[in-house]
Amino acid sequence: MPLSGALYTCDDPEVWRAVLNVYWDVIKAKGEKQKKLPALDKWYQEELSAIVMGRQEKYLTRDELMKLMEWKLTRGKFRPRLQQMVATNPSETVESCTRRAFKLLPDVEAAITELSQLKAIGPATASAVLAAGAPEEVAFMADEAVESVTDLNPVQYTLKHYSLYLNKIRGCVRKLKKADPGTGWTPHRVEKSLWAFAIAQKLCPSLLDTLGSAPVKASADCDTGACPTKKQKIK
Repeated sequence: MPLSGALYTCDDPEVWRAVLNVYWDVIKAKGEKQKKLPALDKWYQEELSAIVMGRQEKYLTRDELMKLMEWKLTRGKFRPRLQQMVATNPSETVESCTRRAFKLLPDVEAAITELSQLKAIGPATASAVLAAGAPEEVAFMADEAVESVTDLNPVQYTLKHYSLYLNKIRGCVRKLKKADPGTGWTPHRVEKSLWAFAIAQKLCPSLLDTLGSAPVKASADCDTGACPTKKQKIK
């Protein structure tokens, strides 16, 4: 039976791990229509992250920022105007601005404000930049992930809304780390799981079928830490 329901309210780390494990299968399914997505996503999740974190000082080049924007628009809503605008940022400005932003962490709001000085960079794209180099601190503001979180609909592309979202994601991280200390949960992993679950429900629900019989505890909100005794199934 295809699953339905909210991963966000699930307290069972096995379910979260299972969803995270099908992330690349979900990317493959979405890539049937968005042909560039599998390669771009692999680049963002693995190559770019390794490059940025391997630098003595974290920063992105102009070419990396342009490719990141292509990844974001391919994975989500395509807005060609943003692709054109981001290309107008001078290389030196991109490198200096992104370098300053990473230095401002763990103050994520200050880092996003710094990145927002670049043309075509709002809170969502800024969060993607930061998540590439600091996944342990930042979650990408993917529409589907935000929509999965309690009380955050409709999505607003503002710093305030992003801060509310990140606080909710951090609450999930704390809960999952306590229940599942060996997996290495981060805001970026939680966000990827929420995105994968939402997309799988639409495009490839069969990937989630094996979770249908797994009883899970559900809490009203990840941030509260409350764990009611009632059990339910994600269907």
